[in-house]
Amino acid sequence: MAMNISIPTCTGHVRPRPALPPPPSPSPPPPLLPPPGPAEHPRTPTYSLRMGNNPSKKLRTKLREREPSTTDDQQPQSEQENNEQYPAPHHHQHQHQHRKNTSVSESTTNHHHQPTPSSSSNQPPTAAENTPNDHPHPNPNEPQQQQQQQQQQPNTDNTPTILANSSVARNSNHQPNGFAGSASTPSNQPFDIDEIINRLLDVGYSTKITKSVCLKNSEITAISLAAREVLLSQPTLIELSPPVKIVGDVHGQYSDLIRLFEMCGFPPMANYLFLGDYVDRGKQSLETILLLLCYKIKYPENFFLLRGNHECANVTRVYGFYDECKRRCNIKIWKTFIDVFNCLPISAVVASKIFCVHGGLSPSLSTMDDIRRIQRPTDVPDFGLLNDLLWSDPSDTATDWEDNERGVSYCFGKSVIAEFLTRYDFDLICRAHMVVEDGYEFWNERTLVTIFSAPNYCGEFDNFGAVMSVSEDLLCAFELLKPLDGAALKKEMQKKKRTSSVSGG
Repeated sequence: MAMNISIPTCTGHVRPRPALPPPPSPSPPPPLLPPPGPAEHPRTPTYSLRMGNNPSKKLRTKLREREPSTTDDQQPQSEQENNEQYPAPHHHQHQHQHRKNTSVSESTTNHHHQPTPSSSSNQPPTAAENTPNDHPHPNPNEPQQQQQQQQQQPNTDNTPTILANSSVARNSNHQPNGFAGSASTPSNQPFDIDEIINRLLDVGYSTKITKSVCLKNSEITAISLAAREVLLSQPTLIELSPPVKIVGDVHGQYSDLIRLFEMCGFPPMANYLFLGDYVDRGKQSLETILLLLCYKIKYPENFFLLRGNHECANVTRVYGFYDECKRRCNIKIWKTFIDVFNCLPISAVVASKIFCVHGGLSPSLSTMDDIRRIQRPTDVPDFGLLNDLLWSDPSDTATDWEDNERGVSYCFGKSVIAEFLTRYDFDLICRAHMVVEDGYEFWNERTLVTIFSAPNYCGEFDNFGAVMSVSEDLLCAFELLKPLDGAALKKEMQKKKRTSSVSGG
């Protein structure tokens, strides 16, 4: 089907951080309803481009090379950490290829590799696990369901919602207590969610990386337990109605996450669907995942978090989150987060037309009910449906299903994409899992799009970060965050903090 693409003239601007709870003006989006039944003329996504923070810049399709940033604020992981202590990570490895100027739909995609994950229990790594050729034997999934029930109270927060259009969500009356200002854990220990969010935001604007987190371990545990309950109260396959903003990999780049909210609107002024990979690689994975979980607790039907391949015990052991938890908190906190990761939903469908997932498709997927039947909490297995949804990649060269160069899951070709869209009457597959130079990249005549939302990834790649905004009439607009090195990032965040203070945010 034909999909028009246009690049409108627009002006980038910085939205001041709203006070918590958010002010009544400007008005939030109207209450959302499930998508209507079949219409005579089905809606088809169309696309446009919005340049955040740099309205005069044209869409780039030619690769720009520069020396990696080695500032104090954003430094890549050391060679010793990547190559000696752990198996060499190849995920998101950028292949520097010179490309000709082409249209958006003709831009090429880089393939990236990563070692095969291995499922195991949530135990700290041993010396044997750190050697490249030693993979722990997978343990059977034994979900730890030790939730305690809490007294339920109605949600008094008068905010707009994205309704999960499934029987599980519609019939669920489960809501954590006090979303408007406070929350309670299953052990009835209340905490002030607004005050915690403000503390986390202050850290983001400061751009300082402290030895410890701004929250107590007891507060982190309380947030994790409350988030776990919210996640398990919603289905594994989330069905959403637009408008919604779709975000790709964040990878612990906390200040860039704040920039993203400044550009697109802080919850609940905008509705969000994140596609996973919140932790690892970046220096502030703890602040990143804590802020996202707090927003999930406060706005459970406006803010959705899918699982990525890095939300897994074995992967976080290798790529930084385990070490950050051990250094800044303790191993018990890491285990608490793994319990939350095991409860994250797997995929989402927007307006019955856009299929959203972190990685890609699976040969084991025969019906959407296969996803709905995935029981949580669960670890990520070594193979099968869940593994593929988090790890697979599209390929321009694959004709059907081929082995993935990452060493895990598959690559799928154009015929697989076309057959999947036809079978389920979808128009677009929206996924993340790969760093792309412009923050987003189309495949297969714009039937699949990759979104990556961490600009200047790891301080090494001069890539943009992108957010795909889906309007009520399914117009998909891409808002871009320009890459900034450490010094420029610090300067911009200080400016945004002053703007927020002047505006009373």
